[in-house]
Amino acid sequence: MHELPALPYAFDALEPHIDAQTMQIHHDKHHATYVTKLNDALKDHPDLQSKSLEDLLRGIASVPEGIRNAVKNHGGGHANHSLFWKVMGPGGGGAPSGPLGDAITQAFGGFDAFKEKLTTTATNVFGSGWGWLIWKDGKLEIAGKPNQDSPWMEGAAPLLGVDVWEHAYYLRYQNRRPDYLSAWWNTINWAEVEQQYQRARG
Repeated sequence: MHELPALPYAFDALEPHIDAQTMQIHHDKHHATYVTKLNDALKDHPDLQSKSLEDLLRGIASVPEGIRNAVKNHGGGHANHSLFWKVMGPGGGGAPSGPLGDAITQAFGGFDAFKEKLTTTATNVFGSGWGWLIWKDGKLEIAGKPNQDSPWMEGAAPLLGVDVWEHAYYLRYQNRRPDYLSAWWNTINWAEVEQQYQRARG
């Protein structure tokens, strides 16, 4: 059965950019609910219980129709948040270096252009969803996804994602999504994103 991963830092570790109360509710309540409901959807399907979360979402089309939507929503929510916690951390921010930094420059014309494009994409997600840096078909791309849709379901590897559901920012930023996104850039753990990039390429 799937389990809620521990947050890899204290709830207040991302202050002042993301407040401790938001982090606690987001992790302990919202993410935990996705895990609980995913396990509930899979309870009568032992063949699916043995699959990794990535394999489950990559093969979403083969999931029985009766539980497919639940797996898509709650499995996607579990996967998206599990990565979200890892690609943030205290003392984060700045710009990536090394192979990832070079790849971002090559794909988007520089870090500033990349930052602007991902911010704009995430800002313009209608309603609830995510902004993503993904690896797909051998190249870096930026994508906006609705709800808890996972890039895995489209054959892409998620490298960096920002949650733009209101529960991710409303306590501190209310309706000011752009302000939240501006602050979020100061939390990014680029070493983890680099690891995700190398894994996707490999």
